[in-house]
Amino acid sequence: MAKKQSNSGSATKHVYDESKIKTLSSLEHIRLRTGMYIGRIGDGSHHDDGIYILLKEVIDNTIDEFIMGNGKEVRIAIQDGVVTVRDFGRGIPLGKVIDCVSQINTGAKYNDEVFQFSVGLNGVGTKAVNALSKDFLVRSHRDGEFVEGIFKQGKLKKENRGVAKDEPNGTFVQFEPDPEIFKQVEFRDELVERRLRHYSYLNSGLRLIYNGKEFVSRKGLFDLVMEELATDESEPIYPPLHYTTKTLEFCFTHSNSRYGETFFSFVNGQYTSDGGTHLSAFREGLLKAVNEYAKGKYEGDDVREAMVGAVAIRLKDPMFESQTKNKLGNTEIRSELVNRVREEVLHFLNRNREIADKVVAKIEDTRQLRKELQEVKKMARERAKAITLRIPQLKDCKQHLDKAKGKGRGTMVFITEGQSAAGSIVSCRDVNTQAIFTLKGKPLNTCDLKRDVIYKNDEMYNLMQSLNIEDNLDGLRYDQVILATDADVDGLHIRNLLITFFFRYFDQLVHDGHLFVLETPLFRVRNKEKTVYCYTDEERVNAINTLKNPEITRFKGLGEISPGEFRDFIGKGMRLSKVEHAPKPEATQIINFYMGRNTPERKDYIMSNLVVPVED
Repeated sequence: MAKKQSNSGSATKHVYDESKIKTLSSLEHIRLRTGMYIGRIGDGSHHDDGIYILLKEVIDNTIDEFIMGNGKEVRIAIQDGVVTVRDFGRGIPLGKVIDCVSQINTGAKYNDEVFQFSVGLNGVGTKAVNALSKDFLVRSHRDGEFVEGIFKQGKLKKENRGVAKDEPNGTFVQFEPDPEIFKQVEFRDELVERRLRHYSYLNSGLRLIYNGKEFVSRKGLFDLVMEELATDESEPIYPPLHYTTKTLEFCFTHSNSRYGETFFSFVNGQYTSDGGTHLSAFREGLLKAVNEYAKGKYEGDDVREAMVGAVAIRLKDPMFESQTKNKLGNTEIRSELVNRVREEVLHFLNRNREIADKVVAKIEDTRQLRKELQEVKKMARERAKAITLRIPQLKDCKQHLDKAKGKGRGTMVFITEGQSAAGSIVSCRDVNTQAIFTLKGKPLNTCDLKRDVIYKNDEMYNLMQSLNIEDNLDGLRYDQVILATDADVDGLHIRNLLITFFFRYFDQLVHDGHLFVLETPLFRVRNKEKTVYCYTDEERVNAINTLKNPEITRFKGLGEISPGEFRDFIGKGMRLSKVEHAPKPEATQIINFYMGRNTPERKDYIMSNLVVPVED
């Protein structure tokens, strides 16, 4: 009979009293709960990593000055992790320089007379930069005078005042991200430049100079759309429709060779990577205008297929869903914005009949292709049913992802190459949460293929069915889609083919963070007392130096790892590398180069960069 455990003795009793209540200063809170203010910390490889948010918060202030008609040039420099930003606006009022960068909820963004269309509205941005910096300096120049504040980790160390008659008005900020918070991070020029290009497109006439490189746009979003088309050398079917006023700007066209839709959205100069009300309203208004002009009943997917566009709005009181400002939440603007877009697009189509005919012809072609694809999908389903009622390559698990109900987090499917690898995983998996899909061989290279081809390919179709993403991602069955391939040339090739497939047709799956790569050990180093699994050559060398008289085994494939060993590699100690969704232009370029039909160029690149180790 089990004994009833007493509340005293070995049981730990947690005391909840006044001593457990803590009050943090704003500085302490920012440093302790960094993610609340800047989102992910990251390592600098993603455009939304924390160091870029710090840079953005400082530049946003300079953009706000430009929007209000002050200062047409901003100089940015990054050297050895130290960032400097100099604008030529009005400069912070000298009596409030220290407060504006150190006191939460302090700033002029609350005053509509000073800043009507500001990005930073909560008085937090620059303070967060200060708090999260090892060293931070701010200097404001006004009418020949200046005030300077020097901080360390958000704490004021020195304040200087003086005269600088030859120095133009404006604000200078210098900061270095604190290595205590941002460990092993590095600014990447391509991500900084991408953000600055966005700023230039949204603020025609503004000169942004970064490490001597100039960014300036004369046609705003028109330039953005044309540059996006140039990333994969696609051509517009008709000249982009470009509409601009003080509070609304949009531009769009259809491409002759793209699949899917590509839209950029902005609010008060802020790139909203997750869209929001303004983007959905733009899409709705565009659909209504086309259907009204063509007297048709086209679906949104028909209208937006192969479309490249951008929309930017300016609001007095933007409501973002987080401090990182990736998604707009204002619902009250939807109706008015839908009507404005509908009216302007309709006016354009009526005034430009030749272009309008091209728009309608493209949409009609898309609709016909969609109908044909539906027939292909129907045939694929019937063919699959004729083979078996179950997907032959799938060893399913009991639980599945259900985002609507908040269930199935942590469920996963391993995509393996061959039966031997699958056999090791099947024998030791968790049948509740871990499924296995087995590839029969190398999958199809889908880089340059039309969508109907992948539905005619049994293996790709079965993979889509297994994940339940045949029509859309709403029914995705697993939280984590894990590529479990051998760590050899063939395994890496298969991995790249699958990544190409997901990015090409289901990029939202990658964007939402569902795609991973399983890291498995390359070596086993052991002696009679201890076994060490090594994932890199460096770990192997360290293990050899640590263990006496070790036995070294090289795992050539997953099938060589016994089920008993594999249990640890897919259990609590599992190592996963998330496949990050790079900015689409750069990702498209990379995939087209390495996986597309550019054999001569790729061959020349390989021959120029091939490194062959020479043995002594």
